[in-house]
Amino acid sequence: MTYATQKDVSSRARRAGFLYLGIILCGITAEGILRGSLIDRSDAAATAQAIAAHIGLFRLSILLDAAMVAFDVALAMTFYRMLRGLAPRLILTATALRLIQAAMISGGLFTLFAAARAATSGGDPLPALNAHAMGYDLGLIFFGVNTLIMAHLLDRAGAPRPLAAGLAAAGLVYLTGSLTRIVAPEVNAIMQPAYLVPLIAETALMLWLILGARPRRAARG
Repeated sequence: MTYATQKDVSSRARRAGFLYLGIILCGITAEGILRGSLIDRSDAAATAQAIAAHIGLFRLSILLDAAMVAFDVALAMTFYRMLRGLAPRLILTATALRLIQAAMISGGLFTLFAAARAATSGGDPLPALNAHAMGYDLGLIFFGVNTLIMAHLLDRAGAPRPLAAGLAAAGLVYLTGSLTRIVAPEVNAIMQPAYLVPLIAETALMLWLILGARPRRAARG
């Protein structure tokens, strides 16, 4: 087996950082800005009216979600190539989990098309939107485990300990949030502020990767 030079590894780390930036920007814009401004889960009629009146923005949010999934798949493969020399089985497991989440998110985009169709035809878009949200949270179960594994791997690769700890905390938030949404929705409602932890941790990881990550040498892919 041959090994990547430090320059190769740093280049991959920087690529991973820019892919992470794409994921964060697409995700926040699609869900938090575009769809978030149109959806009122307590008022089906108002939601339908808002989506129908801004159908172009709603469809743009779907396109951004698709771009986010594409970035996520590319990031999964980049991390695999970066870290497989440290722990081949662990990084393979993490990659598979991240790809499962990406597949679930991309499959859930069909529910957004269903919501758009319902809104523009006088129907109720909330059932489709709620199905999309549930599918997203189910995907985050797999991503939560992925994040815990990646926290361990990045710690072994020389990432700052606070960064690895933050990622581990993010993984726990994803797992707790998704599981409570399924089995205890009333608990899930009060833990929404905890999602700031993943946002901060993953933004910190993105900045570390772009600005100066020096992971330890990994096997060449």
